[in-house]
Amino acid sequence: MTPEQFLDGLSESRLVAIVRGTDGSAAAEAALAVMEEGFCYVEVALTTPDALGAITRIRASAPESCFVGAGTVLTEHDVHDVVAAGGQFIVTPALAGSIEAGASLGLPVLAGALTPSEAHGAMTRGATAVKLFPASLGGPSYLKALRDPFPRTPFVAVGGVGLKEAPAFWEAGAIAVGPGGPLVGDAASGGDLNALRDRARAFVALAARHGEGKRP
Repeated sequence: MTPEQFLDGLSESRLVAIVRGTDGSAAAEAALAVMEEGFCYVEVALTTPDALGAITRIRASAPESCFVGAGTVLTEHDVHDVVAAGGQFIVTPALAGSIEAGASLGLPVLAGALTPSEAHGAMTRGATAVKLFPASLGGPSYLKALRDPFPRTPFVAVGGVGLKEAPAFWEAGAIAVGPGGPLVGDAASGGDLNALRDRARAFVALAARHGEGKRP
């Protein structure tokens, strides 16, 4: 998957799931569950125990149209570990050396940024898109203001974005939103997978309705 394909796919699906928990096996099960319910892009945070093992397991079992990446990727070493585990894209929480390292390997990079300077710096370093994080800090109005000087920069809203908040971020110009806790809950730590599936279906349905409303 090239960065261009990643960007096109993410813009179409409007969603990327953020899986972070206390158990790698449970995280893998949670990721596969949301994929089965319609999420095409899932990141597993490297702060999750045995995250790399989870990524390998997900990659081996994921539907053909689904992609797994790693979050909280900070260093060049992290990038190489993710690639070795089968990760297909990386996500950073901030401006870090992993941006250039990932871009140099041709990986899609979703780089964390909050301020105008950080957003510009992320794209300059080779990011495919900017992860506005934490998006809840400024809300949709902040994203809208941020896009005024950067109309061609693709933004993904992450951090405190649930079903209630997602439509406003899409309306403000986010190409996608990245639900974490509001989607996954405690499933990545061994919690209820059925409840997770219900939430995943709700997010996918919401994204589809928003997409239909945008078509001419």
